[in-house]
Amino acid sequence: MSPQMTEMKTASGDDMTQDLQQLLEKIQRDGVDKAQAEADALLADARVKAASLLDAAQAEAVKVKAEARQEAEAFERRAEETMRQAARDTVMKVEKAVTHLLQRLLLENVNAGFDANPELVADLAAEAVRAHLGSKGGVEVAAATKLADVLRAKLAAEAAKGITVVTDEAAGTGFRLRLANGRVEHAFTGSAVAETLAKQLRPRLAALMKP
Repeated sequence: MSPQMTEMKTASGDDMTQDLQQLLEKIQRDGVDKAQAEADALLADARVKAASLLDAAQAEAVKVKAEARQEAEAFERRAEETMRQAARDTVMKVEKAVTHLLQRLLLENVNAGFDANPELVADLAAEAVRAHLGSKGGVEVAAATKLADVLRAKLAAEAAKGITVVTDEAAGTGFRLRLANGRVEHAFTGSAVAETLAKQLRPRLAALMKP
């Protein structure tokens, strides 16, 4: 082989090596660029998804916070209403208990007063009887034994005018006045007087119980 051919062969080999090197570099460069592009695309997609997830999480947090606030406000309103209702119930129970106590004390005092002053009760009965002397069918006075005896003595003069005194232990310390054969009755018993007094006192008592 001549030196010229050898030189040409060497030159050709160098060209192939250079082309091969360039090809490898191009392949490497294209691969790197493609990988970089894919990485950039993945990163961009990840950022979009992360932003979307963050927005969704923030929106959910705002929703949960709003719902929690609404529930807290609703609970507060229910608690306030429950407290108001409990306060009303308590006032009503206390008012009922005080009213019952008042009526019981009134009854005890009225009965004690009637029992201690039969003459006074007899005078009241006599006045009530005389106020109804013109009623048809006469007037009947019912009272317990002790008061009935006093009334018979006090109304003896009016007996001829249709006045009758009967014994009725259920009348207690007071008396009952029956008109027109029992069709109309007026009660002046201790319980009736106590009830009347209690009705007059209840509005004032209720006003005192108001917060």
